[in-house]
Amino acid sequence: MKIAILSQKASLYSTRRLKEAGEQRGHQMKVIDYLRCYMNIASHRPTVVYQQKPLEDFDAIIPRIGASKTFYGTAVVRQFEMMGVFTANESQAISRSRDKLRCLQLLAREGIGLPVTGFANSTKDIEGLIEIVGGAPLVIKLLEGTQGIGVVLAETTQAAKSVIEAFRGLDANILVQEFIKEAEGADIRCFVVGDKVVASMKRQGEPGEFRSNLHRGGTAEKIKLTPEERSTAVRAAKTMGLKVAGVDILRSNHGPVVIEVNSSPGLEGIEAASNVDVASKIIEFIEKNSAPKKTRDRIQS
Repeated sequence: MKIAILSQKASLYSTRRLKEAGEQRGHQMKVIDYLRCYMNIASHRPTVVYQQKPLEDFDAIIPRIGASKTFYGTAVVRQFEMMGVFTANESQAISRSRDKLRCLQLLAREGIGLPVTGFANSTKDIEGLIEIVGGAPLVIKLLEGTQGIGVVLAETTQAAKSVIEAFRGLDANILVQEFIKEAEGADIRCFVVGDKVVASMKRQGEPGEFRSNLHRGGTAEKIKLTPEERSTAVRAAKTMGLKVAGVDILRSNHGPVVIEVNSSPGLEGIEAASNVDVASKIIEFIEKNSAPKKTRDRIQS
């Protein structure tokens, strides 16, 4: 097979591992900077052009779209879909997961465990918003934040009011969520490929830090999931329409709750912690499922 990896940098760990895994399994792998692609949209024969050459003979693509480049990146993925190329994650599923509010609303519709979450527009409704999530301490999240940036723990009601007013004063959209104290600064990353969890790890934040992101100094170790956690992760990915996903879960007193579904999960931390060749699992999934014009999103909303 000829497989394209849509990534801004060939040197990134996840990109390198996917390329190595594909080549080891006998495939022709090519890294393409999706921001340097341009598209012929009006033609009866849709094309993607890269380095002045049409990309016409790929069997599949693996999107590795950066969060800040979602709009253009998903446009490129969508163009490949119009050409009948199989994609590990479809454009609509990527867009759906990147919209944190939309993601939570869809998960809630499917009855998947979530932290109690509030969303409002007016600062006049702050007190009601805080009351919805059970009061302080609570977590305030920027909808556009990634890797723990724009996530604040407000330990008092007054602090929560001040932070919310500050964010809304900048016209920033925010979510307010209950603080899962019993998680003790740890979360679980479940790596879903197809319809099963292929690897998992527990991420622990530094002492005094409630965010467990590895980019913020957190540590990771292998963990055994409960059947309910495994089922929750698979259902969350399926709800988003994602075939490759990193589902982040907290262990709460009322069971596993999903805090994020990532459509371009990194491979470095999960492979090191779990000792699982996740890159090869992704290539295997493409081998078993890719077929011309098979890409078709069926999720409502």
